[in-house]
This record gives sequence, structure tokens and C-alpha cells, in this order.
Amino acid sequence: MNRLGRTLGVLAAMAMLAACAQKTPQVLGTLEWDRIALPAPVSERIAEMPAHEGQMVAAGDTVLVLESVRTKARLDSAKADVLRLQRALDELRVGPRHEEIDQARAKLRGAQSVATNAHQQLDRVQALVARQVLARAELDKSRAETNGADADVNAAQAALATLENGTRPQDIAQAEAAVASAQAQVDSITVDLQRVRISAPRVGRIDSIPYKLGDQPPIGAPLAILLVGDAPYARVYVPEPLRAGVHVGDSARVYAAGRNDAVTGRVRTIRSEPSFTPYYALNGDDVSRLSYIAEIELGKDAASLPAGLPVRVEFADGTAK
Repeated sequence: MNRLGRTLGVLAAMAMLAACAQKTPQVLGTLEWDRIALPAPVSERIAEMPAHEGQMVAAGDTVLVLESVRTKARLDSAKADVLRLQRALDELRVGPRHEEIDQARAKLRGAQSVATNAHQQLDRVQALVARQVLARAELDKSRAETNGADADVNAAQAALATLENGTRPQDIAQAEAAVASAQAQVDSITVDLQRVRISAPRVGRIDSIPYKLGDQPPIGAPLAILLVGDAPYARVYVPEPLRAGVHVGDSARVYAAGRNDAVTGRVRTIRSEPSFTPYYALNGDDVSRLSYIAEIELGKDAASLPAGLPVRVEFADGTAK
């Protein structure tokens, strides 16, 4: 009997050692919820905070209210620019006033009179120089004055032609584009003004509100983080030796810390790029191995589980136990 007992003891020990040798690494991770960030559309101070962290909100519920003083001032300035540019466009479309055309014609007649007088003076000087009554320098001076008078006539004629031909289509097109750009700026600021009341885009729970009443977050800063969805999902790290056995759609059993029963899930994604295993998921030989992040979708029976809870996963085919 003693020999039989010793034999049974040895067999039991060998069975325990075999079980330990066959134990596969655990797949560990944490529970996560889908998150939505509500960014600051403008840089304004927080005026109201009707919601608080941990509160459930429905789609359209107000989470934060920003001041609108600066945004309204920007809107007024943009509207003034639109009005100024629109008036300039109207002026181009109407063209020059008849008084401006009359003024240009009068300037042309004056320039022509000066040029006629300059030519007559040049003729007299030429005659006197030919008779050697005046020096040659006087003739050069008279010719220069005549050329200047002719240039003034040409400039006056060109100015009159510009007014008579009216505004070029290219100038009108540029003015129209400037008005459209200014109006787009008004529309953009109007939208910003409507968004100073930060609302929840869908049903969810407020996870965090980083800023306090009176703070002035920069544009794009997350004003609040919402946890949305019917249930959380498990983000786990699959060691490299197990990666080939895990596929999208595989069933899984998820054991959350503090719960003895498993929650059924299904692998919804698994990344193709490996990453280093985080410290909390290290397990024996996995310390030096890369791992692949996988997400396991859970059912509504996990809706009460909080984010950040450690989990252990077993796949239905026994990939990890």
C-alpha cells in the first residue's frame, strides 16, 4: 500500500507539472468606451457649466456655454467689410460719373491749348535762331517744352478714354470675388457664434471636463469628453505567438476585475502593426515580445462596467486561457 501511495503521489505531481507546462499566456487589457471630444469652436471664456462629470446627457443637451463678446465683435467687423466691398462693387458696375468724364475732357482741352501754344512758340524761336537773334539753347528749351505739352495731351486723351470705356469686366470679377470671400467669413463667424453653446451630439456620459468656470480654452481644445455607446469594449494585447490564432469575428470571454462571471464578446478589430506590450500585460516570456492591440466588442450586459477596468480574455477556441 505504501508503494502504491508513493506511486499515486508521483503521478499526481507529474500531472500538476504537465498542467503548468501546458498553461498558455494570458491576454490582458482594459475596458474602454468610445469617446467623443467636444472642441472649443472659439477662444472665449466659459460662462456657464450646466453639466458635470459623470452626468448622463441626451443628444442636444447643453454641456458648456462660452461667452460671445469677442465673437460678436468679429461678426460685426466682418459684416462691415462685406458692406464696404459691396459698395465698391456697385461703384464699379455703375462706372464713372458723367462729371468725371466732363472733367477729363476739360483737362484734355487745356492740354491741347498748351500744346498749340508750345508749337507756335517753337516756330518763333526757330525763326529767331535762324536769324541768329537767339542762342541755340533757346531752341532746345522750346523743343523740350513742346514735347512735354504733347505728352500731357496724350495722357489726358488716355485718361478720357479710360473713363469713356467704363469699368473692365476683370475688375468687376475681382470685386465680386472679394465680396464673396467676405460673406463666407461672415457665415463662418455666424456658425461660431451659434456654437458658443456646446451641446452633446449624442447620448452619453460626461467622462471629464478639463476646464473650469472662467477659463478661456484655446480654439480646438477639448472642452468635454463624452463616453458613448451601448457598452464598453475590451482593448487587449495579443502576444506575437498567439496572433495567428486570433481573427476578427472570433468569440471571446472577457473576465473583468471584481467579477467572477465572464462577459461574452467578439473581436471587432486587431491591428496589423505590433507594439511593445505595456507593463501591466507582461507575462513571463512575453516581456521581450511584441504584441498586437485587439478590440473586443461586448454586449449590453457589460453596460454597467466602468472604463479603465482591467480584464483578462479567453478566446472561444482556447487561444488564451
